[in-house]
Amino acid sequence: MSYDMSITTTMAIPERTSSSRTGVLALLFVGFVLSGIATTIVGPILPVFIRRWGLDDSQAGLFPSTLFLAALVGTGVSGKWMAWRGYRPALVAGYALMGFGLATLNASTRVNALAAAAALGLGYGLTTPGTNLYVAEAGGARSASLLNLLNLTWGAGAMACSPLIVLALGNNRLSGLLIAYAIFGGLLAFALLFARFGPEKHEKAIDTVGATPLLVGRGVTIALATLFFMYVSMETSIGVWSAEYSRRIAHGITNMTTLAPMVFYAGLTSGRGLAPLVLLSVPEGPLVIGALSLVAIGITTLIFSATLKAAIAGIFLAGLGCASIYPIYIAWLSKWFGARAKRIGGFLFALASLGGAAGPWLVGISSQYSGSLRVGFLVPLLSALLMICIVARLRRQTSQ
Repeated sequence: MSYDMSITTTMAIPERTSSSRTGVLALLFVGFVLSGIATTIVGPILPVFIRRWGLDDSQAGLFPSTLFLAALVGTGVSGKWMAWRGYRPALVAGYALMGFGLATLNASTRVNALAAAAALGLGYGLTTPGTNLYVAEAGGARSASLLNLLNLTWGAGAMACSPLIVLALGNNRLSGLLIAYAIFGGLLAFALLFARFGPEKHEKAIDTVGATPLLVGRGVTIALATLFFMYVSMETSIGVWSAEYSRRIAHGITNMTTLAPMVFYAGLTSGRGLAPLVLLSVPEGPLVIGALSLVAIGITTLIFSATLKAAIAGIFLAGLGCASIYPIYIAWLSKWFGARAKRIGGFLFALASLGGAAGPWLVGISSQYSGSLRVGFLVPLLSALLMICIVARLRRQTSQ
């Protein structure tokens, strides 16, 4: 009976549902550009903070850790908020908080800058689960491709962040740039406040779109949770520390060292643009293993680089490898858990945020105690190698 009711509802309002969903998708895609800026802006600004307040590596690592610990709180709140009131409230609050954090990031004191980073993280945590799950739900059987395109817009924002910071710093306009970003966040929050999200899946409803839960065993859940944690730890570590690593190789801050995160996200963005085409002929599991192998090669190149050019090449390869991994993980979440993904996703995205907090901090701590940032980059390298093992095991269990 519930199946027939679902068909009747779909036939009754197809045009309104389709047009409202398209409008929401457009806003979410645009919003992910700002999300890419907000979650990566600490990387290119970190050398400025280090110089401004005389920070060591462990102290500098507190900025990305604060951002992602706040994101951990945001994702936890988002999961329960979505289950209670749907997607809208968390998304609106999230973009408003991102705007506030961006407006106050260039603070005169380290405490205020850390508070701004926390606001950015909380906003990121509130928006990311809902955005990814809504797009996965809308994508149906092609969710992996659509999620790659969504995260392509995130990568575009991340890639644009570094050169805009360089330009703003060169013209003493950093505060003005951050205010412009803040206004962007406010406009997104306002638009989403009045957007029509249409009917949403609920856990008790029977799924008729082909995303019936396939695997919900404890082992698969733990493996997927580990992948979420380790991937974001790995990506964030490279993105945050690439500018400072490049600065040390070049023995000073230059435009190229500040742009190092842009190179990483350029690789990530270009790879996400190509991923939907690759997925037409390559299964998701082998693609992830190949991508993780490329990340490992890139990080190894970075660790053993003796020149800035070699380091930049390694950073680009690592970004290219990172491109398709996380969107496929999210697609697996939606595919394997169906309508339950909205509830389980809050937990997994919270673990991802915890990974984002732990990774850069561990790199900083390893660097501080070893006296070498090269040693610190063994942390994301180990993450890539362990994920290859986990995905290979999952392939045997899930036929991915």
